[in-house]
Amino acid sequence: METNSRPPGKTTIAPEVLLTIARLSALSVPGVNRLCTTPTDVNQFFTRGTSEGVRISVENGVVYSDIYVILNHDTNVREVSREIQAKVARAISEMVGMEVGKVNIHVEDIDYSQPAES
Repeated sequence: METNSRPPGKTTIAPEVLLTIARLSALSVPGVNRLCTTPTDVNQFFTRGTSEGVRISVENGVVYSDIYVILNHDTNVREVSREIQAKVARAISEMVGMEVGKVNIHVEDIDYSQPAES
């Protein structure tokens, strides 16, 4: 009896899966108010791998991401940014098994609005 160590077939990951993982991971970090739209140019209208607040590219099997966030006013920007980087990189690595090159955080605004008190 001969055993085959290679699995039959291959697995492909849609870019939307990586976008969803990155978006949900970033939003789960305390201090993140919401994601904002990514800056676009004419060429971006015809490319895949962009979503509201997240831009993903894959080069040679390595994932690179840019995340555009709006933070709450009572947070430490550096700490929240590092936490987003760590969570997004860990989630992509663990869930998809791909190597993560860079996770760039772009703080686009700080939200100073206060929720209405009851």
